[in-house]
Amino acid sequence: MTAFDGSFHHKIDAKGRLSLPADYRRSLKQDLKLVLSPEKDYPSLWVFDADEFTNWLDHYFDKRGGYDPSNQKMSRWRKVMASRAAKCQMDDSGRIRLTAEQREKAGLSGDVMIIGDFDHLEIWDTDRWNAFEEEVMSLDWD
Repeated sequence: MTAFDGSFHHKIDAKGRLSLPADYRRSLKQDLKLVLSPEKDYPSLWVFDADEFTNWLDHYFDKRGGYDPSNQKMSRWRKVMASRAAKCQMDDSGRIRLTAEQREKAGLSGDVMIIGDFDHLEIWDTDRWNAFEEEVMSLDWD
């Protein structure tokens, strides 16, 4: 597994394309999965290698005793996460295309932040990311 870290400011072009940072491109395979974040309060797009998305989903259930198809909550959650995943390929210039629907649901247009979150990347609206970061930095951890 590649560990992604750091943050990069980028722009989505008029055709919905987003250039991924060179540091990340070298670590990503050509086949990617774009997943709309499960976070309701902070929508964003998550970018996984196709295999890493499966690993992430499996890990989510493993820490809950494993996927149980008879468990309605698990079944529903997995169904929603699978429906939010879309195949994507990086072009020769290191860009991915975000559909209009993905951009709308994640609240993305123009300026975005690309955030490394160890096993995946996240694409955030810049203003939303700044508010989230400020909120997290103001938390009292004691």
